[in-house]
Amino acid sequence: MKLYTSIGPNPRLVRMFIAEKGLDIPLQTLDLMGGENRQAAFTAKNPMGQTPALELDDGTVLAETIPICEYLEECHPNPPLIGTTPEERAQVRMWTRRVELHITAPMADGFRFAEGLPIFKDRIRTIPHAADDLKAIARSGLAWLDGHLAGRSFICGDRYSLADIVLFAFVEFGGQVGQKVDPALENVAAWSARVAERPATVRSA
Repeated sequence: MKLYTSIGPNPRLVRMFIAEKGLDIPLQTLDLMGGENRQAAFTAKNPMGQTPALELDDGTVLAETIPICEYLEECHPNPPLIGTTPEERAQVRMWTRRVELHITAPMADGFRFAEGLPIFKDRIRTIPHAADDLKAIARSGLAWLDGHLAGRSFICGDRYSLADIVLFAFVEFGGQVGQKVDPALENVAAWSARVAERPATVRSA
């Protein structure tokens, strides 16, 4: 296998997942700023022209972060990052979906339509006038999650999971592009510090 990676939160979260699994998957880093991911050599593998993408030994290419992580979980179930029972897996998928809908997706588009506009305006459909509202949606989502995290080590209780990995990659990214977590969200801040200290988080940076 080989992982096509680059800068950005989406490749980062897959690298974190791989590191937590203890897997040794070769990386090929694409020059996102130079548009290497939009060139024919890569779009022949992933027509969306986005990273990450996981190329399997038979040449099959899997794209999109969650399917890649789901595939790796099925191939390498230990340590479990999605779950070992139907209930555990459903809980992690539920929270991952909530994190994406209410925090990471609006946060990412808020960046693409504002600070990242010079990069993305000729690559995707951008809506600059929506940027502030999207950022506000992400802030509201984090505030809501702060209440949920009270008394919990991780999003799904004591279990560190894919939901935590997805959120951390974007919270880390947001802090670099003008969308820092409100210091008043003490539970989110404490959670973020716990995830940042994990060896796999450090190793996959």
